[in-house]
Amino acid sequence: MEEKHELYDLEQKVEHSYEADDIQVLEGLEAVRKRPGMYIGSTSQKGLHHLVWEIVDNSIDEALAGYATDIHIRVTKDHVVEVEDNGRGMPVGINSKSGISAVETIFTILHAGGKFGGGAYKVSGGLHGVGASVVNALSSWLTVSVFNEGKEYFVKFVNGGNIETPLHVIGNCDPEKHGSLVTFKADPEIFQETCEYDFDTLNQRIRQLAFLNKGIHMFFQFDPEDKKVDYLYNGGIKEYVAYLNKNKDPLHEDIVYCEGEDESILCEVAMQYNDGYIPNIYSFCNNINTAEGGTHEEGFRLALTRVINNYAREINMLKKDESLSNDDVREGLTAIISVKHPDPQYEGQTKTKLGNSEVRKIVSNIFGKQLERFFLENPSTARTIVDKAILASKARLAAKKARELTRRKGDLDITNFYGKLSDCKSKDASECEIFLVEGDSAGGSAIKGRNSMTQAILPLRGKILNVEKARLDRALSNEEIRTIITAFGTGIGEEFDLSKLRYDKIIIMTDADVDGSHIRVLLLTLFYRFFKPIVEAGHVYAAQPPLFVIKHGKKIKYVLNEAERDEYLATLSPNTKYEINRMKGLGEMDAEELNETTMDINKRILRQITVDDAIMADEIFTTLMGEEVEPRRQFIENNATYVTNLDI
Repeated sequence: MEEKHELYDLEQKVEHSYEADDIQVLEGLEAVRKRPGMYIGSTSQKGLHHLVWEIVDNSIDEALAGYATDIHIRVTKDHVVEVEDNGRGMPVGINSKSGISAVETIFTILHAGGKFGGGAYKVSGGLHGVGASVVNALSSWLTVSVFNEGKEYFVKFVNGGNIETPLHVIGNCDPEKHGSLVTFKADPEIFQETCEYDFDTLNQRIRQLAFLNKGIHMFFQFDPEDKKVDYLYNGGIKEYVAYLNKNKDPLHEDIVYCEGEDESILCEVAMQYNDGYIPNIYSFCNNINTAEGGTHEEGFRLALTRVINNYAREINMLKKDESLSNDDVREGLTAIISVKHPDPQYEGQTKTKLGNSEVRKIVSNIFGKQLERFFLENPSTARTIVDKAILASKARLAAKKARELTRRKGDLDITNFYGKLSDCKSKDASECEIFLVEGDSAGGSAIKGRNSMTQAILPLRGKILNVEKARLDRALSNEEIRTIITAFGTGIGEEFDLSKLRYDKIIIMTDADVDGSHIRVLLLTLFYRFFKPIVEAGHVYAAQPPLFVIKHGKKIKYVLNEAERDEYLATLSPNTKYEINRMKGLGEMDAEELNETTMDINKRILRQITVDDAIMADEIFTTLMGEEVEPRRQFIENNATYVTNLDI
């Protein structure tokens, strides 16, 4: 029994021809196996998951065109991927330009797909036609089954896209059955790091796609862990905002939702304020997260600031000469901006910034008009939002005064002011690094053991403020935080400037115990919330001090953990006499030991802190560091069984 969805009635369907000759051929498929990174970013696990998204995106496009409602994704125990939809089924006729069937054309020729020429799909995600052929090129084998008009068609490719079994009818199927099934096995010669998929990574993205495309039923089966989930969000991004705010206290019950279309560009916005201080605003274009923002975010910000200011003046909560800034109206806001564009243009280093100039005005107009109407229809909610913004404005002015204390007038000022920072002599930021060290005793050893030309030391006394629970003005009244801001040199808030960062590496150096971990998390919370570009640019590291030292004869070997210890001991001859000592905390190491194990650039091990998924990171910080206790308790209960290094 097939479920019908209102969103996909016949009137919504894109009117166009979708026959064999509608598949346009632009370029051959030669270099994909030689240079896979050019097409999927990397051959790591991240690139492996990219294969799944390319096939799923094709099914999503079929749903957006109004022809599919259900998408099934399955990973078998052998890590074979199956993606099936109930769309029209790929065209099976002969493509006149390639001389082979349209299905074979789609999977063997780069830039061949129904997304070119402007007719087949109104909008599409993915890599504009490269997806299916790239997946084929990087697979040991791939099969396609097409169900159409009571027949099942089948084709098989092997060894990176070579046809083993040409397209042919293998039998009859239910006349009511229609759609496509793609099955593939990633090639271990290409994906040498791993060919195994991760449930959490896949699940998060599948859930996100269900949120962003209301009415599409996403089924996900992950056999390696015997997990099954399915997602159907008829509320779409409204439900997404509710999900993101689930561990927070919303200020108003109603989620503001706006949608509209102009110049074939679809725009959706959903938003809700919570009692926190951190804005969580995420934007998407054709289901792709535009992490660097772009013109759709700009249009949203312009409209939000304009509408709230106008309303606040109308109800006399603001004087005519007063104005709330963009930062004021974003405090505690959770929002999703989603646009569907027939021809998106991306900018930025990672191609995740939307550049289409017409989008700014379209989003601003659609969202602005509907937000005005929402405020008029919901005056109490509107007043609550204005109150929040006015409080934020007062805090911003207080923060501005506090921020002046963090400005560095001269290179020696901070030393004189706080007497904490032992700066390095070099002024070349590219070779400089700063160690944030737990406690004065470790700080003393670090100062003696450092390379004073390029290594700065900043000892931290005690635990810094948890900024997840504090506004900027309160954070700036904290001496430790002010010291850090001053030392970095970038400024903070609206004055932040990454180019002024005085150190290429910011290294958190804490003990490998509970207190050390807590200080590290507090620092990471500070960096993620107030210095996010520093983290995103890869400047933040965690030092990895060794846990054991092994001595035999005149040789000294430092190892990070029990596994490394056992591995090293296995290399020694059975008669070797050795001594193993567990390393003391950083504060108990002398300068030589600290340099040898943790600071010497030729011997140390650093772990770079990166942000793969900002939405997930936000959720984790809110859960672990936020005001609400229950989500934290739930997190601990769910993950307690995975703890391997418990310090009690």
